[in-house]
Amino acid sequence: MDAHGIEQGRQRWQARYDAATKRHADFTTLSGDPVAPVYGPPPGTDLPGFERIGWPGEYPFTRGLYPTGYRGRTWTIRQFAGFGNAEQTNDRYQKILKAGGGGLSVAFDMPTLMGRDSDDPRSLGEVGHCGVAIDSAADMEVLFRDIPLGDVTTSMTISGPAVPVFCMYLVAAERQGVDPGVLNGTLQTDIFKEYIAQKEWLFEPGPHLRLIGDLMEYCVARIPAYKPLSVSGYHIREAGATAAQELAYTLADGFGYVELGLSRGLDVETFAPGLSFFFDAHLDFFEEIAKFRAARRIWARWMRDVYGATTDKAQWLRFHTQTAGVSLTAQQPYNNVVRTAVEALSAVLGGTNSLHTNALDETLALPSEQAAEVALRTQQVLMEETGVANVADPLGGSWYVEALTDRIEADAEKIFDRIKELGARAVPSGEHPIGPMTSGILRGIEDGFFTQEIAESAFRYQTALEKGEKAVVGVNRHTGSVTGDLEILRVSHEVEREQVRTLGERRAARDDAGVRAALDGMLAAARDGGNMIEPMLAAVRAEATLGEICDALRQQWGVYAEPARF
Repeated sequence: MDAHGIEQGRQRWQARYDAATKRHADFTTLSGDPVAPVYGPPPGTDLPGFERIGWPGEYPFTRGLYPTGYRGRTWTIRQFAGFGNAEQTNDRYQKILKAGGGGLSVAFDMPTLMGRDSDDPRSLGEVGHCGVAIDSAADMEVLFRDIPLGDVTTSMTISGPAVPVFCMYLVAAERQGVDPGVLNGTLQTDIFKEYIAQKEWLFEPGPHLRLIGDLMEYCVARIPAYKPLSVSGYHIREAGATAAQELAYTLADGFGYVELGLSRGLDVETFAPGLSFFFDAHLDFFEEIAKFRAARRIWARWMRDVYGATTDKAQWLRFHTQTAGVSLTAQQPYNNVVRTAVEALSAVLGGTNSLHTNALDETLALPSEQAAEVALRTQQVLMEETGVANVADPLGGSWYVEALTDRIEADAEKIFDRIKELGARAVPSGEHPIGPMTSGILRGIEDGFFTQEIAESAFRYQTALEKGEKAVVGVNRHTGSVTGDLEILRVSHEVEREQVRTLGERRAARDDAGVRAALDGMLAAARDGGNMIEPMLAAVRAEATLGEICDALRQQWGVYAEPARF
């Protein structure tokens, strides 16, 4: 780009910046020197390729979505929490909010993630141990007791049974007297990543996509601020993917959901802003920053050039970040505080919209209150003491960062081509039932493409670790330590007994005929192709349990078993 084009861009940015609302804060260095809200090439400079970098708030959004960066608003501190029963987790949420957390993120236990009730024999020993147990709308009411759902944004990390759990959330809001139409938050719902990495599904891909399409339609029409689909790369990275694989598989999944929305006749300008993303922040500091910047650029370009989005909001990639759980070590666990701080800083310098920082003891158990406080304070130190929120994209223009951003983008595009080739082989005529990327993802799941690629990447890293080519302090380097054992949080088995007892009492007190009629109505909608959300809400209002809803749908649609591969 020549100097004239760069100067025009600077003037456009300045006009948008001047018109935007800024925080009341001290935008100076620790020494008291003022800093500019953004930095770019010196006036009069020609810089070939600068259009790929640009200015904050301008396509292709490499440098961020907003002209103000974090001067407009900082990232949301959204700590992931959930354990035991709804009452215990509600107490933890109250403490998070009181300590300065800006939003809530719900961790569910394994039975809930698998769409099973706490008294299901397969739930034995798992209730409340990796998250909170939610069996019905009554549990959801307790979970958010004294937390005004109309005022607090809430993220729920669940995919297989995401839709019935979301219905329970809506009913809890109704019972608070909150109009569900004003709710704001995020539901994960991303079923593709379950088949690719996390392996927590209920049905074949088809029924899951049908429910996701129904949810997208419902939220566009009824709950416009809510984001019903958070496309998750976090679990893909935690399974062993590289940064480029995490980025490419996640964005490909996102393109698949765009194709799903278009196949439902939805307007891309309306439903695309309801898509958000969830990424991992790992330990290679600059690679992670480049990954986040490349993600925004790729998404904007595809949304504009492939899917026809014309508005900024439909081209924006909004994302939440969580620091890397797999980077935490049981050995010398206090080192995890340093790892988490570095990872969180990479997410902030990459322009994350919200952030969760892991606790130092999460490799051993759910976080203790003390460890959770340290994790929260890590974000607050970054936000309030370091000056990183003073300047938009402070590393923009770094030769290293820009080269890494370009490289990761190119690697991702090669992976997209491979996925589309899978889809073309699946449908030789070129006619794709939903879209070319969706066809490629489904074929890749069926053929084990994603599983194999991630496994090979994980194997290469593990081999390098065992050879000493990659270092993990406290594990294969600098192993001597004076650190003693941590006191960790342990969830009592009494929680499970109490949850099962309460569930039994609720079943005995409800109108079983009403529950049965509501479930029958839901199944009728499943058979006739109607939107499933209202019938499912009726079942939830009647106090049908999560397991009852999911089991009814399993009987209707069958279950999915991953093909054996060797």
